[in-house]
Amino acid sequence: MRFKIMTTICGVALVSGLFSTLALLPSVSASSGRSGDLHVTKECSQDHGKAGDYCTITSSNLAEIKVGSKVYYDQAAGIPTGLLDSNVVLDAGDGNRAVGRCTLDFTTSLGLCTFSDGTGQFTGFRARVDVDCRSGCRWDGSYRFRPESGKE
Repeated sequence: MRFKIMTTICGVALVSGLFSTLALLPSVSASSGRSGDLHVTKECSQDHGKAGDYCTITSSNLAEIKVGSKVYYDQAAGIPTGLLDSNVVLDAGDGNRAVGRCTLDFTTSLGLCTFSDGTGQFTGFRARVDVDCRSGCRWDGSYRFRPESGKE
């Protein structure tokens, strides 16, 4: 009987210690989303500065941004002079689209793009990338997928 009581006490202590240890570990859940560095290159031979023109993604380290995806510019370049400041749609096909805004200074060929949400695989997508079009055109920055609204 004494052995049974000691075994029960040891078991309770072990389980209690395990729960205490687990409480100290960082929470990993669906609500935490995912994030990381974002590196994309694109070619812009179809961008002539008009509303509706686009660039094509040629490489990406994020699976959702497939090679061949297009970045459409909603506004024409040059307003104000020497600047692109446009709403953009990143279209990866099949209803997978991210919405954002890009600004590019033509005198330096440097700029910034931010993405605030999307549809399909881009639901909850956020990104902030530096744009460098001095030789080729690339985005370097960070992204995250936040949980869907109301589920945080």
